[in-house]
Amino acid sequence: MWGELAPPTAPQGRLCHGRGMEFLTQQVVNGLTLGSVYALIALGYSMVYGILKLLNFAHGEVYMVGAFIGYGVLTVLGGAADPAIAVPLLIVAMFLAAMLGCGLLGVVIERFAYRPLRDAPRIAPLISALGVSFFLQSSALLLFTARFRSYDTPKLISFQTGLDVGPLRISLVRILVIVTAAAMMVALSLLVGRSRLGRAIRATAFDREAAAMMGVDVDRVIVATFFIGSALAGAGGVMFGLVFSNVYHLMGFTAGLKGFTAAVVGIGSVPGAMLGGLLIGLAEAFAAGYVSSTFQDLIVFLILVAVMLVRPRGLLGAAVLDKV
Repeated sequence: MWGELAPPTAPQGRLCHGRGMEFLTQQVVNGLTLGSVYALIALGYSMVYGILKLLNFAHGEVYMVGAFIGYGVLTVLGGAADPAIAVPLLIVAMFLAAMLGCGLLGVVIERFAYRPLRDAPRIAPLISALGVSFFLQSSALLLFTARFRSYDTPKLISFQTGLDVGPLRISLVRILVIVTAAAMMVALSLLVGRSRLGRAIRATAFDREAAAMMGVDVDRVIVATFFIGSALAGAGGVMFGLVFSNVYHLMGFTAGLKGFTAAVVGIGSVPGAMLGGLLIGLAEAFAAGYVSSTFQDLIVFLILVAVMLVRPRGLLGAAVLDKV
C-alpha cells in the first residue's frame, strides 16, 4: 500500500545521527500525507453520524469510486504520459469530477438506502449500509475487474520535483495532497461554523425534531451533509491515486476502517475528526517505519481500543448533555 512513501528498510527502534533524523522527518511527511486522506474520509463518517447517528460503512466504497472517477477522467483526457490539457487543469478536473460524482452517489445512497429506514431500529440502517458497501464493491469488480489501475503519477508529476528542506525532499505530489486536504478542512470548518447551512447542520445534529419545528428543512440538510461528506471522500480517493498510483476495487475497505477509526478517535467535532485522521496516518507511518509494516494495522486499531477505554468521547469530544 505504501508505494513510494515507505523506504525499503527501516531502522529498528532507535534514531541515529544524520540518517536517523532524516528518516524521522520523512516518516512525519509520510504520516501527514496518509493522514490527510484518512481525515477526509473521517469527516464524512463524523458528519453523517452527527446528523443521523448512523455508521455509514459504505463510505469507504464511495472513496473507492472517487479514485476510479479520477482515473477515468485522467484516461479520457489522454492519460498521464500525454495529457490533452495542461497538468494543473487536468488535476483540477479529476478532483471536481470525483467530488461531484461521489457527492451525487452519496445523495442517491441516502435517498434509497437510508431514508426509508430513518425511523427503524438502528440495526436496520447499519445492515443497509453494509449491503450498499458490498454492492458498490461488487459493481466495481464487475465494471473494472480485479486488475489494478495506475494513475502513472510519476509521468504526470515528477517525484523528483518538490521542496528540499535540509536532507529531506518533499515531493510535489505530497505537497499537493497535504495542502489540498488542509484547504478542504478549513473550508468545511468555516462552512459548518459560520454559514447558514452550517447552523442548520448543527441544529439538526443536536435535535432533529426541534430543528424541524423551528423551520429547518431536515431532509435537505441531511442530503447536503451526505453530499459534502461523500465529495470529501471522492477527493480523498483521487489523492490516494496520485500518491500511491494504483487503485483497485477493494481499496475502500481498509481505508474505510482507518477513516472510521480516525472518526471515532476524534468523534464529536470536525476538528476532532481531522486530528484523528492525522494521528492515525502518523501512527501507521511510524509503525511501518520503526516496527514492521506487518503490524501497522494492529497498532492503528490498538490506538482505537485505547482511546475508547481512556477517552470514550474522543480526543476533543465534550460531555454529552441530556435533552429533557
